[in-house]
Amino acid sequence: MDAPAILRRLFDAAVASCHPARVVPGALPARPCGRVIVVGAGKASAAMAAAVEAAWGPPLSGLVVTRYGHGAATQHIEVIEAGHPLPDSAGADAARRALALVSGLTADDFVLVLLSGGGSALWSAPPPPLTLSEKQALTRALVLSGASIQEINCVRKHLSAIKGGRLAAAAYPARVLALAISDVAGDDASVIASGPCVGDATTQSDARAILATYAIDVPAHAAQILNTPAFDSVKPGDARLKSTTCHVVARAADALAAAADAAQALGIDTKFIGVNVEGDARQVARAQAEIALHMKQGTRPLVLLSGGELTLQITGQGKGGPNREYLLALAQALEGADHITAFAADTDGIDGNDDTAGAWIVPGTLARARALGLDPRAFAANNDAGGFFRALGQEVVTGPTLTNVNDFRAILIGAEV
Repeated sequence: MDAPAILRRLFDAAVASCHPARVVPGALPARPCGRVIVVGAGKASAAMAAAVEAAWGPPLSGLVVTRYGHGAATQHIEVIEAGHPLPDSAGADAARRALALVSGLTADDFVLVLLSGGGSALWSAPPPPLTLSEKQALTRALVLSGASIQEINCVRKHLSAIKGGRLAAAAYPARVLALAISDVAGDDASVIASGPCVGDATTQSDARAILATYAIDVPAHAAQILNTPAFDSVKPGDARLKSTTCHVVARAADALAAAADAAQALGIDTKFIGVNVEGDARQVARAQAEIALHMKQGTRPLVLLSGGELTLQITGQGKGGPNREYLLALAQALEGADHITAFAADTDGIDGNDDTAGAWIVPGTLARARALGLDPRAFAANNDAGGFFRALGQEVVTGPTLTNVNDFRAILIGAEV
């Protein structure tokens, strides 16, 4: 097995370890008595709903919303597909319906909330007078600004009728259990899907400061909401949250552990160089290249594993995402090293602004590109790492994986290409 095939095997093991069918059933309690309502949002929510149906069976009711193309077959829980990363009317309607389903319940009712990465955009519920088009414009500007997911979600929580603890507050006094597949560094439940079931410690002032930092044009209706205390999110300690419990059922650390086990089975040593790495994709690539170049080789190949979520500031017109931008920068930083192969992909199967999961590089990647008339620097300047790896035939295309624990990066030292 050559080095790129080895790295793809490690990625597949990482993704499989966090699939809803594997992680959801064991996190469910004994089936509650009385009425059970299921709601959820995220790229994995449909597969999570299918896992709940398989474990509990009927009677069940409810609805979940997932990204277009990420649906799963269910019999009792309705699945809606909507826009991501930019919210659309289907997601806004799904959020309103979810709030309606959990409103007016009693202490004898049970609400199961299924959350995963993408839930923030998919449950878009702009409070009046903010319009959907205004929220779309704000979201687009934040995504392109290079803001972190924590910063983006802080703003989202303060411009939503469902996020920042508001869903759980609407369900009170019903019992609420939220199960989450984490796509955020540190697995903070208040950040996953913008914390619809968790008290929000951030403030309206924080949201205003983030928008100012990235010079985002703020619509008048958004500014009105962010300056009106009555519109603030639900805070930790709110009595309406006392019947709510949140559990993270899969995270980046689980995926990397599964990849390490797969590597050991192949006779490859492993070293973790960051489970929750954040920051600019190109800067992280250069830092990890330094680690790889100074790593002492033993008698067996060594793979350096890392996860987390990288960011980009988009200035060009190309296709791609943080994982491929990382790899293009890594290839440039490693040029001349004849013993290092690398792989990077998003565990949800979508890296950035197209439907490619990621890519891989080998020691001869840049030389082959130049032989084909491809200038790596020009592709990087245009944010077109996607076009670069597509031209080389070194893309990783998985389709929807139905889970999401963020980026997977692996640098293999000493294996044959």
